[in-house]
Amino acid sequence: MYTAKHEIDLFPTPHLHMMRFNHINKVLILSVAFLPLLGLYGCGQLASPQKATNVDLSQVTVVLGDQVGGTRALVEAANALEGVPYKYKWASFQGAAPLFEALRVGAVDTAPAGDLPVLAAAVGKTPLKILATRVGKGEGLGIIVHADSPIKGVADLKGKTVVVSSARGSISQYQLYGALEEVGLKRSDVTVKFVLPTDASAAFSSKNIEVWATFDPYFYVAQQNGGRVLRDGQGINSGLSLITASDKALADPGKRAAIADFLKRLNKASDWAIANPDGYAQVYAKLSRLPLNTSKSITQRSARELRPVSDDDIRALQTVADRSYKDQILPVQIEVRSITDQSIWTK
Repeated sequence: MYTAKHEIDLFPTPHLHMMRFNHINKVLILSVAFLPLLGLYGCGQLASPQKATNVDLSQVTVVLGDQVGGTRALVEAANALEGVPYKYKWASFQGAAPLFEALRVGAVDTAPAGDLPVLAAAVGKTPLKILATRVGKGEGLGIIVHADSPIKGVADLKGKTVVVSSARGSISQYQLYGALEEVGLKRSDVTVKFVLPTDASAAFSSKNIEVWATFDPYFYVAQQNGGRVLRDGQGINSGLSLITASDKALADPGKRAAIADFLKRLNKASDWAIANPDGYAQVYAKLSRLPLNTSKSITQRSARELRPVSDDDIRALQTVADRSYKDQILPVQIEVRSITDQSIWTK
């Protein structure tokens, strides 16, 4: 078991861990809300890392960035950091935008996020490197309306306001623009507003939002509450979720060694989740307080391999970067390979 001396919650998430859900007294505990990092449960104790040459890891403290406490919940459930020779602290944020601001100023060392938020942070002068990827399916995000909405398809969005979660440069913004292009609409044909997903979820449930572009678990829960999907992200989004670290942390030999070990532990935990889908879903159901069938649906599209960044990943991310620049989501062009570190897994 992990010990308290290893962790301090620097940025505790407030009451926003709660959202409405019909089947469980209308409450979903979002302690595991960052789904790109699901798959870390129940793997048991992992092998202790070897200390890096000439580095005393007992003197190293790494600050692990998180979104809505999801990674922390997963790691603790898996005992994935049991026996680590370094110290660690958790820093949890509501979304990618504040997380990457913390990375920029050195308040955290690592940051998990989707493809476009990482690219947006990089062009926003956050010195970072992409260290690992996970490839999922685009069905975990999309554009959703209420069941009784007169909007029948994406083409009907002309003149409408679409709420995008969470901030400019999100995976949902990319998905929305791709869906509009498919049906011949321009970005200017809709009004886009950005709202954090927990706030947007409450507003959508009370029908104060007509059209919402969001991602799991908010996306799936909205469907379970009767929402109707206009278009999901399949065929539009890359499906890549990423783990990044700051250039400053990676330049420090001790922190680099700790981060490399952290990645290997997540890799082994992810393999366990893929090999044990039923057990994974059961643990997720218990921690999230979701019905088992709902948990199975969510985990089936979220459990996937954590791996080093491949050349194919870089090409896929470059496509996202180029299109986002064309769509004026990103203000400048970026070379993805220049913000990628493929060597950390070899150490």
